Amino acid sequence: MTGDRATDPEPEKTEPAGVRGRRGGFDGQGLRADLRGAVPDASLALLATGLIFGWLYVRVENGTSATTQVMPMIADADEFWMYWLCQAFGWSGLLWAYITIVFGLLRSGPRPKWRRLPAARLEKWHRTTSLTTIALMFLHAFLFFAELIRDNEENLPWGSRVFTAFVDVFVPGGYATGTGRVAILLGLIAFYLAIPLGLAFYLRHATGSRMWRALHRFIVVVYVLSVWHTLLYGTNVWYDGSFRTLVWALQMPVAALLLLRLLEPARPAERLRLRGPGRESRPLRLTYRLAGRLAVVATVLGLLAVVVSGVDGGRTPDGASPGLWPEQWVIWAGLLALTLAATGVAYRLRRSAAAPPHAAARRSRPGADADSPADGPADGPADSPLRGSAESLAESLPDSLPDSPLDSPAGQDAEAR
Repeated sequence: MTGDRATDPEPEKTEPAGVRGRRGGFDGQGLRADLRGAVPDASLALLATGLIFGWLYVRVENGTSATTQVMPMIADADEFWMYWLCQAFGWSGLLWAYITIVFGLLRSGPRPKWRRLPAARLEKWHRTTSLTTIALMFLHAFLFFAELIRDNEENLPWGSRVFTAFVDVFVPGGYATGTGRVAILLGLIAFYLAIPLGLAFYLRHATGSRMWRALHRFIVVVYVLSVWHTLLYGTNVWYDGSFRTLVWALQMPVAALLLLRLLEPARPAERLRLRGPGRESRPLRLTYRLAGRLAVVATVLGLLAVVVSGVDGGRTPDGASPGLWPEQWVIWAGLLALTLAATGVAYRLRRSAAAPPHAAARRSRPGADADSPADGPADGPADSPLRGSAESLAESLPDSLPDSPLDSPAGQDAEAR
């Protein structure tokens, strides 16, 4: 990893991590710096949204929109412009989610010599695109909320229509009809998970670098839920066809990068060794880590089968729609399992936030490896079941960012220059 330090700032420009941590638990200065850095990225996202909106508008006007085949009552592009803008923000949000997870996997995965992008730049792009993605997700939901208020199918008074629209759009499980009972629930869970998991980086001084990195790995669940929401509810991909198959096919590079990240992580300490020095000797942890890798291999093969066969779960215009699955209780059970897993990871790493000052200082020195023991001791005995299972589960998800000198606004500005 030392080769990636060529882009790091000079030592005197970097504030030691221990000093930053004592100033407060939330890195507001770093967030403000990233928000400033996200302005060009967000501007590009708005431009992309405008182009998508224009494309959707034209297709409605000329009668080729897939959405109007599903819902012919909204074929007036001028009257239902907020709905079409909502769709545009949904697609740009999915595109930016795709981009940010690719940046994160490139940052934390193998680093071939031919790769020209420095790790520090990938790290910065990953943070700024993550912030943009959260904003796009919110705008997607807000415009749907505004459209429900405007449309007011049930002729409710103003207060009731606002309350009903709020429940339908922003309360998980509040949307009670059709495919939206599941699809909107998936989208809301993705949105509400994206906020704490995406912003956990700015709480790393309070949680400790090991905890925030472990929790941040669960962000891959947000992306999976977002794609699921799109394939289940996106009227542009409602029916079988080449565009729906393309959406499936575009997930193959992400799955492949995830597999590479698990097989050859950037941090040597995270590599799974089955023999020789440093081999994994704890059966439970070995089982979890192998299972994670095999699950990703199965995902890649499954995606390939979908693309080759064309059987992608789409509806047929003249056929009966398949039954809705899963039911809401299955999704709630999955969310509970995810919450318990994240809580277990946080519990195991809870003491790393109290790492001794000399360890924090070691992390702040240029050239210090992020894999060094400076992250602080793990909680519990080395071979305890709690530690093994929680750590293995966290390691089966992609990591994105190290605790590096670039964490400071000075470091970010130096890298940008």
